[in-house]
Parts: sequence; C-alpha cells; structure tokens
Amino acid sequence: MLGKLSILAVVLVGAVGVFLITLKEEPNVTAAPTPNEPAAAGDETATIGAGCFWCVEAVFKELKGVKSVVSGYTGGTTANPTYEQICRGDTGHAEVIQIVFDPKVISYEDLLQVFWKTHDPTTLNRQGNDVGTQYRSAVFYHSAEQKKLAEKYRRIIDDAKIYDLPVVTEIVELGKFYPAEKYHQDYFANNPNQAYCRATIPPKLEKLQKLFADKLKKDKN
Repeated sequence: MLGKLSILAVVLVGAVGVFLITLKEEPNVTAAPTPNEPAAAGDETATIGAGCFWCVEAVFKELKGVKSVVSGYTGGTTANPTYEQICRGDTGHAEVIQIVFDPKVISYEDLLQVFWKTHDPTTLNRQGNDVGTQYRSAVFYHSAEQKKLAEKYRRIIDDAKIYDLPVVTEIVELGKFYPAEKYHQDYFANNPNQAYCRATIPPKLEKLQKLFADKLKKDKN
C-alpha cells in the first residue's frame, strides 16, 4: 500500500502530473477488539478483498443497507498478525473488509456487483501501485450460497469478456478473521487529506456514484 510503514512513496496527483512525496508514520495502537458480527436478526456478513482496505472500506460504507464495515486480515497462516507483518507479505493474509448488511435492503449479489466494478479483478496480487499477495482480489464466502453466487458472477464476467484479461479473483471459504488495528477503521473518514487517500479513493467514489447512484445512502450521518 503506497505511502505506508514509513516507506517513501511517490503518488501521481492531478492532471498536470505533479508528484507528491509523503512519508507516513502510523501510530502504535491496539487492534480492534472483535470481529464484525451481525448485530440484528436477519443481518448477514460478507468478507471481500480488493486491494488496500482503506479504499474498499470507503466504497462499501456508502451503500444503503450496509450497517458496518470493519477492516481486517484473513486468508493467512499467522495468528494475530500485525499490520507491519501484513505489509511485509510474509503471513499469507489479505487485507479485507468485513461487511454486516441487511439483505432486505441490499443483496449479496448487489455487493458482488459493486465489488467487481470498483477494482481490477484481473491483476494478480496487485491493485494499481499496491503490489503483494495482501492486495489480492478475493471473496471469502461465509456460506455455500455465497460461494455459489460468487462463482456464478465470476463465470458470467469471464464469459462476457468484460475485461481483456481473465478474472483472477479467488473464491475461498472464510477462515479466521482478524480486525485490523484501531487506526485503520474509518481511515478515509478520519484522514481525508492523507496523500494516498486523496489520490486513490475519490476516483473510486466517483465511479461508485456513476454506476450505483440508486444504491447509495442519502444521509451520510
């Protein structure tokens, strides 16, 4: 993830191609206490990876019917991984978000549509300048029905040749989910002027508005 872990990063910003160099240091804080569990009867949970979880969280929080989003890690072998370990890419985990949603308002199929249209599912272990297995495109299903739907839509996308390259999104059963450290939660909302966020997230939100305006929350509060 560009500009993280005190790595000097170059971010292309603006139409004139101005290069912005930032040095980012993250505070040492404790992890979020619990996984993202359904808060009410009838709610469901989805877990997806589509690159930097700051970006993915910012997108899915905008959707009607989404009750909560927690950034975290899953799909690896190291117990209780830290962000520093994730960024080194040696735990096998992906950066993901876990979504609690009301299926009476927004369906799992709707979430999949947003997922596949707001990131590039054809680049293996990469989203833009973010490179590594932690940034892989992935659906971590919670049930047989979620698996069936995810595989169905991946097949539809490939058969329709929507992309020049085949979809590389992995579809695997959810294992242990670890909430990320507290400062990662609501990251864009709390850090809207952070250079990486300014360069990466607004274009995603503009695309979301263009493609899914009818699914967006009217009241942001």
